[in-house]
Amino acid sequence: MEQREIDLIEQLVGQDSEIGALWTQHKEYEKIINKMESKSYLSETETQEVKELKKKKLAGKTKLQALLDKHN
Repeated sequence: MEQREIDLIEQLVGQDSEIGALWTQHKEYEKIINKMESKSYLSETETQEVKELKKKKLAGKTKLQALLDKHN
């Protein structure tokens, strides 16, 4: 995500609860993914969990992008 998009999101978080929720969720998924990927070894279950989290993060980012497009 580009810095200008992040700046816009941070401006709109207080005005649009859906954007706020999606942004919070996006950051939480990113935090969990980074923590899991920093391990030296992931079990098959953990690998699958990372894949699912990445899919959810991408779906949320797509929704967030659509909402941002409405504000531009």
